Amino acid sequence: MAASSPDSTKVSLKLLIDTKSKKVLFAEASKEFVDFLFYILSLPVGTVIKLLSRDSMVGSLGNLYHSIDKLNHTYMQPNQSKDVVLNPKITDFGAPVPLLLANDGVLMARKFYTCRSHNYVADDKTAVCPSCNNYMNTDIPYVAGGGEVKEATESGGFVKGVVTYMVMDDLVVEPMSTISSITLLNKFNVKEVGALEEKMVSLEMEEGLMLLKASFETKNVLTRVFLS
Repeated sequence: MAASSPDSTKVSLKLLIDTKSKKVLFAEASKEFVDFLFYILSLPVGTVIKLLSRDSMVGSLGNLYHSIDKLNHTYMQPNQSKDVVLNPKITDFGAPVPLLLANDGVLMARKFYTCRSHNYVADDKTAVCPSCNNYMNTDIPYVAGGGEVKEATESGGFVKGVVTYMVMDDLVVEPMSTISSITLLNKFNVKEVGALEEKMVSLEMEEGLMLLKASFETKNVLTRVFLS
């Protein structure tokens, strides 16, 4: 599978489709797509709801989100802001969140702070030093380690890019291998190899949102997004 560049807003993957059952058996995917799936799990609930909108949400979380949005600020504690819930910041894991949030303005690099007099560390510059009661708003420079730690920091994302991954229709992820492919065909009782079809597809912003929504509603996620 052709991998997308780190700065790309489009990810390509190869689907193996059973044309008889009209179902995606699995996708042959690179690091970029697997990173995208892992990023979905790292998203705060408020961000997920904001992306999907109330009409697309399953259950009542969308209603809760919009009730907080309409709540007057006078009901909030003085040290709290609705924006923390409605527009939560997302820690940068080493690369921009692919597809959904690359240009959304909510990505935040992880930073650490201290006060000028003591050695306490905080990840919020409004934190107060327990010893001197001053704000811990002095930046602490971050230095990447050597060897594997440095390599992981520079490559970004969650998984390594040296292998191809198999992503099932229900989003189970595992390293790709010939044996696992054959095992999967047996599991789905595929008897006619001629009924199988390969299809290259692209995952962009629209498909990314569809995949996020479908992951809450069905175990046939890839089939719904790419064959419906």
